[in-house]
Amino acid sequence: MNKRATGRATGRATGRATGRATGHATGHATGPTPPPPEGESNLSPRRQAWGGAGLDAATRALLDEDSRYFLHQSLSTPCLDVVRKAEGIWIEDMAGRRYMDFHGNNVHHIGYGHPRLVAALKRQLDELPFAPRRFTAEPAIALARKLVEITPEPLGKVLFAPSGSDAIEIALKIARAATGRFKTVSFWDSFHGAGFGGASVGGEATFRSGAIGPLLPGTEHVAPYTCYRCPYGYKDIDGKPDLDVCHMTCAGFVGYVLEREGDVAAVVAEPMRAVPYFPPPGFWREVRKACDRHGTLLIFDEIPSGLGKTGRMFACEHVDAVPDILVLGKALGGAAVPLAAVVARPELDVSGDRAIGHYTHEKNPVLCRAGLTTIEIIEDEGLVDNARTVGARALERLNEMRRRHPLIGDVRGLGLMLGVELVADREAKTPANEAAEAVLYRALEGGLSFKLSMGNVIALTPPLIVTAAEMDTALDILDESLAAEETTRS
Repeated sequence: MNKRATGRATGRATGRATGRATGHATGHATGPTPPPPEGESNLSPRRQAWGGAGLDAATRALLDEDSRYFLHQSLSTPCLDVVRKAEGIWIEDMAGRRYMDFHGNNVHHIGYGHPRLVAALKRQLDELPFAPRRFTAEPAIALARKLVEITPEPLGKVLFAPSGSDAIEIALKIARAATGRFKTVSFWDSFHGAGFGGASVGGEATFRSGAIGPLLPGTEHVAPYTCYRCPYGYKDIDGKPDLDVCHMTCAGFVGYVLEREGDVAAVVAEPMRAVPYFPPPGFWREVRKACDRHGTLLIFDEIPSGLGKTGRMFACEHVDAVPDILVLGKALGGAAVPLAAVVARPELDVSGDRAIGHYTHEKNPVLCRAGLTTIEIIEDEGLVDNARTVGARALERLNEMRRRHPLIGDVRGLGLMLGVELVADREAKTPANEAAEAVLYRALEGGLSFKLSMGNVIALTPPLIVTAAEMDTALDILDESLAAEETTRS
């Protein structure tokens, strides 16, 4: 029997068997529905309706083929649409529909297809496309030097990795080697990668629950800083903490766990959560002190927030705390190649007799050229300042929209990390998940793509190149989408 026929026969048999096995297993193994993750469902009726009504035959055929050949997983496959072009802040599908991409997986800080980056990659491919392990190359050294120059002191040693998930695991290995401990403290609802290490320190059920376990031992979790929805029960003041009442319990509890455990290697966290949520004033200063008291390292995951997204080159510059290890990724590859980095204090260079990140593409000159050129573009084009000024303008507009739209319960943002939390009732703060998903698809129809986070938070993360006029257009689309949904529900 040839491969094609065998595939059909095997597919039919496997489908029947898997369906029966999954049905039995699911019937016994499922528990309460997990909370929504940092991303919208790709299995909802609205997603299916979008694919049924809004796509042409050629696109549907490609999506069907994609679904046939790729393993299915939550949040990605089956897919939403087929992209044929990406340029600047725009993506374009097979039918020629264009979307302002305010999602971009946070890789597109310099926009898609930046001419300077494309030219640099072409030159590098001509000059030196690869460097085998045991050798180094000038682009790798130049990128490492650049990262040491721009990250906060005393960070001074670098390793590169193919992805943010891999870089997180390097950071965990460094922490274990340097402290002789293995435990970590991190936050529920956080995301630090899809590998076993990242999923273990992460706090999202989608990546860590069910058949995925067991995960790494010793990965302790605490409730996150979430002032609008304080897990410790304290009331906010218009989305901000009432520090006279709560006394920053969220930071105190991190210190409490470090004291009680006594042997924690590292606290692992985003300095500003990509949901987005922003820490209370002084939060990280207190956690830094607690780490120092107990000999615990502080690892900051700046994979989504670093390289200018918050209006400073690194989010930790806002919080008066320098980590022992800083992890970068996503935008470092310029929305062209996968690249991540770990930048650590020199004293943590203690694994010379072990391989803690010995990746095939560890010092790939093409990847490193992408990272170096991306940082140079961010600096030369003043994109950090642009993120700060355009983001501040957008935050003002979003707060004005909040006054007009009863669906908006909270608005928060820093630079171009912006969040709009939708609620069915402002007093009760009931998450308006269904309305948020409806607004998402209305906005897509209007030409704006963004991410839904935690089920009811509209996360707007445009490229750093976005102009004030483009931001106004995007917020017009969001404004109209909210108004239309509120009219439907009235």
